[in-house]
Amino acid sequence: MFNPKETDERKYLDKVLEKLAAALEKIEQKITDYSGEILEIKRYMYENLSQLDSAEKAANRIAVNENINSGERAVTERTKLQKLIQSPYFGRIDFADGNDLKEQSFYIGVHGFSDSHAADNIIFDWRSPVSSMFYDFETGPAFYEAPIGKIEGTLVLKRQYRIRQSEMEYMIESSLNIGDEILQKELSQNSDDKMKNIVATIQREQNAIIRNEAAKVLIIQGAAGSGKTSIALHRVAFLLYRYKETLTSNNILIISPNKVFGSYISNVLPELGEENILEMSFEDITASMIGKKYKYQTFFQQVESLLDDESPEAIARIKFKSTNNFVEQLQSYLEYAGDKYFEPVNLDFGVLSVSKEDLLLRYYAYKRLPIKKRLEKIADDLIAKCRRDAKLARQIKGSILKLFKFSDAVLLYKNFYRHIKREDLFQFISKNTFEFCDVFPFVYTKMYFDGTGQDYKEIQHLLVDEMQDYTPVQYAVLAKLFSCKMTILGDSNQSVNPYSSSAVEKIQPYFAGCDFMELHKSYRSTIEITDFAQKIQENKKLIPIERHGDKPSITVCNTENEQFNKIQNVINQFKQSGYTSLGIICKSQKQADQLYKKAGAVYDDISLLDFNSNEFKEGIIISSVHMSKGLEFDQVIIPDASDDCYKTQLDRSLLYIACTRAMHKLDLTCYGKKTKFI
Repeated sequence: MFNPKETDERKYLDKVLEKLAAALEKIEQKITDYSGEILEIKRYMYENLSQLDSAEKAANRIAVNENINSGERAVTERTKLQKLIQSPYFGRIDFADGNDLKEQSFYIGVHGFSDSHAADNIIFDWRSPVSSMFYDFETGPAFYEAPIGKIEGTLVLKRQYRIRQSEMEYMIESSLNIGDEILQKELSQNSDDKMKNIVATIQREQNAIIRNEAAKVLIIQGAAGSGKTSIALHRVAFLLYRYKETLTSNNILIISPNKVFGSYISNVLPELGEENILEMSFEDITASMIGKKYKYQTFFQQVESLLDDESPEAIARIKFKSTNNFVEQLQSYLEYAGDKYFEPVNLDFGVLSVSKEDLLLRYYAYKRLPIKKRLEKIADDLIAKCRRDAKLARQIKGSILKLFKFSDAVLLYKNFYRHIKREDLFQFISKNTFEFCDVFPFVYTKMYFDGTGQDYKEIQHLLVDEMQDYTPVQYAVLAKLFSCKMTILGDSNQSVNPYSSSAVEKIQPYFAGCDFMELHKSYRSTIEITDFAQKIQENKKLIPIERHGDKPSITVCNTENEQFNKIQNVINQFKQSGYTSLGIICKSQKQADQLYKKAGAVYDDISLLDFNSNEFKEGIIISSVHMSKGLEFDQVIIPDASDDCYKTQLDRSLLYIACTRAMHKLDLTCYGKKTKFI
């Protein structure tokens, strides 16, 4: 056996580090050389500019660009080597394929590394085909899918290492799937201000998602703390590795809920040696399509409005527009409008006349186009038959556009509610301002009337996180905007607005070739915190990882000041602990703002998260439940957990989300009677 003992492994690590250091020194020299060559070429061009002809100038510019590109690649390689020197690998497997009696050792790291002299792979990238066995198999029969086909054999040995700062902290023999001991050590660590990569502890069910290449649309339902977002990002890294010749980070887009979440996940891909992908929100899509004439309520504002006043009429409008049946009704209406609301008449422009029958034929000939573009195309065809006469051209265009019953998408959308005899279900919340529940139905209508106005052809893969917070009509819009592969993920148990939430069954109808995978194991919280959250809102499929800690505490106070004093005590205890992050999570942004103002008078190291925030930081954070989604904290305080504050189904959902942000410690406070949910 190669390196049978831990002493052998430590000696081998020293040899690997020597080779990495030599490679780093070599790449440093290359970078210096490229820089020198660029400066030399620029100096030559500057000194001889008047004597160079155009061909020589072009040749020198090309030489500069080639050196710049080579230098950038060398800098990227240097970064990878620097990371490998800190932690070269985390796992090893010994595998004997069916045609070889002797096993071969494979050391697995975040990046691959080969010996340039011997042409041997010293470290295998975690995304390489052979590395999949580290995640998928116990010792015994195993296989991996190589470019030449399935390679079957026997996994003889499996080891895990923790190497930090070039030092091996420990080595564990692991015949099972990513040993519990390693996982427990990782999960017991403190949280960070950035999401971390998890390549050393990827579980078998997670690896199946990461390496799924076949699915056109992969929908992931993952419990709170299941690592679904991290897994989706590792899936992106795998796809970038697997299709490196045709796929770049500029071809991948993530739709994320807010900028704080985007900041929180921004470290994962660079850690894995990839550039960050493009990012936008549904609000960004909306802004580009609605234009400046009309305003709209955001999803965040909708939730805050419901927390302030759960109007039965508003809830009825939200519920109605959050079903698949609503999308079907809207689509049916638009098709009806396309057929019935074009009302041609005989037109005579003097030098040109056209019959209503001819207009109707032209209208249906362009049926694949949006309605307004059909009308404009008809007008263009007629104008092309006339001499260049600007006044006549305007007359023709104006006359054709008037043949459709409604002049814009807003009027067409408003008429939908008259058409279905439910005019009570549409209202502006103020002048020219849509309710959020109308935003995407209107966008869908506008796409039918005006077209998309956006080109996402460069996007080859779309990630959608927090899938439960988007309605069926939003997915219908996505299906029209993006024809690429997709990864859609979320948790139907974590909706901040249960009146409009979507589960897998609501999403699937809009995408052909859907694969559905579930993640039941939760790795974030201790057993005690998970059990407590399960009593608030049960997820029968959830399987918590076996990790114990303090039971959540509930402190019932007599006054608001007494509650604030309790919160101060918990903050002071946190400051004396070894934890690095404390989330004080309030039900609404209004409550978070009020508490921040009060706490800010006592502490100068507290930060507030709101929808205008751009990044997530370590330390003490005050946030609404909505803004805390997707984040995690070592310790969480939930103030005002009273029966007066948490009483509705929406409140229950928010309380569950707040509790599941805690990794190690959870404290709830209230004054008056505690909520019935705990």
